[in-house]
Amino acid sequence: MKTKLSNLIFIIIILASIVVGVWAYSRLPSVIATHWNAAGQVDGYMSKFWGIFLTPIIMIFMFILYLVIPKIDPLKTNIASFGKYYNLFWILFEVFLLYIYVLQLGWNFGWQFNFSVMIIPAFAFLWYFLGAFLPKAKRNWFFGIRNPWTLSSDVVWEKTHRLAGAFFKAAALISLIGFFFPSSSIFFVIIPVLAFAIATFIYSYVQFKKLK
Repeated sequence: MKTKLSNLIFIIIILASIVVGVWAYSRLPSVIATHWNAAGQVDGYMSKFWGIFLTPIIMIFMFILYLVIPKIDPLKTNIASFGKYYNLFWILFEVFLLYIYVLQLGWNFGWQFNFSVMIIPAFAFLWYFLGAFLPKAKRNWFFGIRNPWTLSSDVVWEKTHRLAGAFFKAAALISLIGFFFPSSSIFFVIIPVLAFAIATFIYSYVQFKKLK
């Protein structure tokens, strides 16, 4: 995706979230639900202003990061080499945030659903596309599996990211199992990713030692 187009889409998504927030502000109580536990039950609240506008503020911050990272990374030419994938990932991440935001507001407007179950498709979507993008990433300081061994070697970086790509796609499929276990669905979303993160960390170290 070209940068100008991705910038435009970014701005449209942010403006849409702000418009929805402004519309919702006068229609919601002074305190709203903002956090749900693993069973999908509310266990956290915020004042109306922060509950409604925190996510749009985060989205604006993400947009700033998206713009700044390619300019400040010492390996910026590497980021440019997979620029279209970099742009697309950030757009999809904003869509992910927008989906969660709509669920949050919908709950406070009285929609009845299990929040933990409803976020499963969003995470499966995010994990799958992250798995598709990671093998495309070139060595850089901000995006990807960054540790002393991947950042020290293009070979280790590429091998680690190929494996991480497969792991994240698998995590996307595993997370969908959570639909069948509503009371513990969030664990199918989080635990595989944590396990695969540890595995890729160890794998990158092993591959680096082999080079030596």
